[in-house]
Amino acid sequence: MLLDNHSRDINHAARIDCPDRRPLRIMTCIHSFGPGGVERVALRLNCAWRAMGAEVRVIVGRGGGAAGVAGTEDSLCHIIPRGERITRRTQLGWMLRWLPAIIRRERPDILFCPGNTYSSVAVGMKIALGAACPPIICKISNDLTRADMGPLLRLGYYRWLAIQGRYIDQFVAMAPAMVDEIAERTRTDPLRIATVNDPILQEAELNRLAALTRAPGDGRRFIAIGRLMPQKNFSLLLRAFARIASPQDRLTILGEGPERQMLEELSAAIGVAGQVAMPGHVDNLEPWLAQADVMVMSSDYEGVPAVLIEAIAARLPVVTTRCSASMDDLLANGLFGTLVTVGDEASLARAMQHSPAPPAPAAAHAHARQFTVEQGAADYLALMATMVAAHTSPDMR
Repeated sequence: MLLDNHSRDINHAARIDCPDRRPLRIMTCIHSFGPGGVERVALRLNCAWRAMGAEVRVIVGRGGGAAGVAGTEDSLCHIIPRGERITRRTQLGWMLRWLPAIIRRERPDILFCPGNTYSSVAVGMKIALGAACPPIICKISNDLTRADMGPLLRLGYYRWLAIQGRYIDQFVAMAPAMVDEIAERTRTDPLRIATVNDPILQEAELNRLAALTRAPGDGRRFIAIGRLMPQKNFSLLLRAFARIASPQDRLTILGEGPERQMLEELSAAIGVAGQVAMPGHVDNLEPWLAQADVMVMSSDYEGVPAVLIEAIAARLPVVTTRCSASMDDLLANGLFGTLVTVGDEASLARAMQHSPAPPAPAAAHAHARQFTVEQGAADYLALMATMVAAHTSPDMR
């Protein structure tokens, strides 16, 4: 079974079928079982949809990876053969080469694009298959303003988003605050943008996080989680930490990626190497959240970061950059943490120095409960069934 056996806990009574009463056939494409939040949420959603009666298929460009599959013989996944040597640079071309034939053979009712990382695949399928392409629903998983880009690159990116708006049938915002941004950047009618809170946690995980206990440490224990990529701007975090760290304070950065060496060299150069731990990617965040006092996010841009919701569920106060249009909503307008300007080292350091108190358990639990797999899977299925019914109606033929 993929990831875990949580699908058995989904209510089978929530099943939603196609207009002709057969199970809905959903196809999702991911490049690999990588450690990213987009892939993890996509796999969990597919497990939930299958438990709710849908026929699901996850097409994977290459096997292996930290998200892990206990047995790839599981009928949930199809790994494209001979993809072992595919790299991040070649994975898009690999998927575009093989996916059209798979879609023609398996004939899904709908394609689920689990994040705007995969929007190129979605547009490619519309072009390659034409009228034979099933409707596509695309979750917007990252900020679209992209203030981190230079003016020319950003202009090109906005034009690409407008192209997506012409080809993709339905967009999904992960929080209400994202709708206007999606409509503006993709030049899409807001009626083609639904809102489904990102299904980050299972109910059982939510309850475990709420029950975590933490022993006091000698100093403040900061934690940050994410791939070691430029987007996360962990170099900003290291510099901010160096400004305010007492000898007893500690910073743990969980994640792996190409910036590891640069970050290790930076922590040594600014004199905090002995206070910074970078243990790499971990599958279970719970023990790490239990050993932390404050969650810090230094990203340049995000969508709805799963780790932020997990931290709130674990009753950790949050200090974060305003890296998404959703941040005010996600922090309940300051109830669960402090927001600072993107890229502002001094402001981030001050917020870490004067980090907020832990949130009240009941409020944190109620807030995080909006982001459960159980609720999100049912919402997505209802939206997909409506799309398929419209696509197959006589007026649409």
